[in-house]
Amino acid sequence: MSIRLRQICLVATRLAPVIDEFRDIFGLEVCFVDKRVAAFGLENSLMPVGTNFIEVVAPIQDNTAAGRYLKRRNGDGGYMVICQCDSHEVQQARKARAAALNIRVAWEHESAIFHVLQLHPADTGGAFLEIDWDAKGEPEGHWEPAGGDGWQRASRTEVVGGYRAVELQSADPTGLAQRWSAITEIPLRQDSHGRLEMPLDNASVRFIEATDGRGEGLAGVDLAVNDRERVLKAAERRGRRVSDDQVSICGTRFYLV
Repeated sequence: MSIRLRQICLVATRLAPVIDEFRDIFGLEVCFVDKRVAAFGLENSLMPVGTNFIEVVAPIQDNTAAGRYLKRRNGDGGYMVICQCDSHEVQQARKARAAALNIRVAWEHESAIFHVLQLHPADTGGAFLEIDWDAKGEPEGHWEPAGGDGWQRASRTEVVGGYRAVELQSADPTGLAQRWSAITEIPLRQDSHGRLEMPLDNASVRFIEATDGRGEGLAGVDLAVNDRERVLKAAERRGRRVSDDQVSICGTRFYLV
């Protein structure tokens, strides 16, 4: 069984200013705009981070799920943890496991080349957990949500090189960790600071106590940094520098590792 972190999704009140900050601070470029998300009342942009992706969505009409999420978490923030599994069988086994745990499917779509399995955040806790299967089976290549192939033309790794972890916060981080572990059937472990984490093939999902008053959600991302000075200078200029090891964009903590 192989499950990789492939994409995170953030939600913003306004899309363009957030994309500008990612360009300026992390040197990222947009590789794909998916017009199909308009069906959900959204607009979006995807940016490669190494062989993974940051997606930012923003509501373009009233009464969207994303808009309600913005209100619930008091502003911009993390929204989805999107993984890629290595076979349809693995995906279907995770679907069956979720059903056995009374975890609902929020959205599912199957085509000849891509199968989406999005689990309901009210049941998973923390964030949407999405476990997708791309029939081409290229964990560092073809990715249908980013337009398939061609996203590599927008890949920029001079400043940041990829994900190391994502961070979910909760009033009950242990319970949240146990739930995600039960769904994925991936055993938990402790990181070097004693925090619970769930190891994926290429990164980990870390679980911490919520202390910022924003409640449960996707709150942070560990990024491998190739040009820390560039990141910190740009973040300082935009008022996004938190410390020598952290910047904040789109209501999300980005830890520089």
